[in-house]
Amino acid sequence: MRFSARPSSGLVLVAGLLVLWEVSARLDWMHTPNWPPLTHVLAALLRDTLTGEIPLLVGGTLWRMAAGLAAGGVVGVAVGMVFAALPLTARLFGPTVELIRPIPIPAVIPPLVLFLGLDNTMKVTVVALTVFFPVLTNTMQGVGAVEADTLAMGRTFGIGPLRRALHITLPAVLPYILAGFRVSLALALVVTVVAEMIAGEQGVGHYLVMMQFAGRAPEMYATVVVLAVLGYLLNRAFLMMERRVIHWWFALGRQHDE
Repeated sequence: MRFSARPSSGLVLVAGLLVLWEVSARLDWMHTPNWPPLTHVLAALLRDTLTGEIPLLVGGTLWRMAAGLAAGGVVGVAVGMVFAALPLTARLFGPTVELIRPIPIPAVIPPLVLFLGLDNTMKVTVVALTVFFPVLTNTMQGVGAVEADTLAMGRTFGIGPLRRALHITLPAVLPYILAGFRVSLALALVVTVVAEMIAGEQGVGHYLVMMQFAGRAPEMYATVVVLAVLGYLLNRAFLMMERRVIHWWFALGRQHDE
């Protein structure tokens, strides 16, 4: 039996929570001046958007996130393909990868600041490191799932190793790679903001910290709302792109369900 929830049900819940926010602030349920009504937060968001401040901050954060996502993703796919195709490389470098992977990303930021400074290079590097591991793992799992008969058929027709990797293995692994990118997308946004909060003078994360220090609660919560909406829109856009790129995968999945 398959259960499905209508999108409208989720929207009703979100609307209810927003109404609760407004009511709780108006009736002073929290007993603190740092819990402004939602209408005040939206007014601050509208004001900063019209002045161009919020779009500029979001644009800078998205640029850093996208650069790190692309760099870490490309390297993750390449290394995953090499590890899966050449087991010797996995045995040599696998322990190093497993040693680095559990390190919390915030713990990596201070050493990177010493080496790379506070500019965009450091932030992009942090995001790339975050993205690298999920994409690497998914790529290796995808290569392992490719049917041996498919690769054997390529060898039978005289297709060289490079062409087999590009024209047989990579398309078969693409759903796994995109799954890794989808997981990494949310992580990339989170890490970008965290890097801007810890060591930054630009971006949404830096603005959020500055509003907190200044005691400007409406602007602070407005920034949180922007991040929530931004994360949702990025995920929806990625899902739409994924369904277009690997439409055959979803079609095959529906046939199997039926």
